[in-house]
Amino acid sequence: MFTGIVQGVATVLASKSNGRNKKLDIHFPGGSMLNQQLGASVAVNGVCLTVAEIQQNVLSFDVIDTTLALTNIGELESKDLVNFERAARMGDEIGGHVMSGHILTTVIVSNVEKIEESVHIRFAVAQDDIDARRYLFDKGYVGLNGSSLTISAIGDDWIEVSLIPETLRLTTFGALQKGDRVNLEVDAHTQSTVDTVERVLKQRGIVLP
Repeated sequence: MFTGIVQGVATVLASKSNGRNKKLDIHFPGGSMLNQQLGASVAVNGVCLTVAEIQQNVLSFDVIDTTLALTNIGELESKDLVNFERAARMGDEIGGHVMSGHILTTVIVSNVEKIEESVHIRFAVAQDDIDARRYLFDKGYVGLNGSSLTISAIGDDWIEVSLIPETLRLTTFGALQKGDRVNLEVDAHTQSTVDTVERVLKQRGIVLP
């Protein structure tokens, strides 16, 4: 389980193909992976990955083909920067919202607007991505590259988030450019609520547009 509070930015040292899969070697800031264990979970750009090797501040992860196809992990190359978060522990404060690290889809940066110290980023959501669109609404929670954010505006085929300086400092969002692909995870509570409402309406013969 993760909280969506990104703990920092790490650097990809190597991205190597292994058949249909890929092995990632990632260098984390000193001390951020202290006492980390093999088999533990780390969210990399919001994707839950399992630690396969540990060499001081460098951790290695094996990524299967399904994950590569569904997320932006497959696009990572040497020197790329990624958001990271260690798995939450029992008793940790949930400053964001509960996240599983299971990506639903990806969205594309369509516009970046800077207004004084804040940044507004708009993401295009594919018209045919029905599974994602039904869970997105104004002021709803969303996980983008592992960061718990609130949707500040929404349209028929886009969502927008507003970022404060602290979020920009701790994440890779300040470097995002138009066309970049970003991982999206929907809050589990939101999914459960929407699914329940739709099921009840269907049972009552009410069909949503």
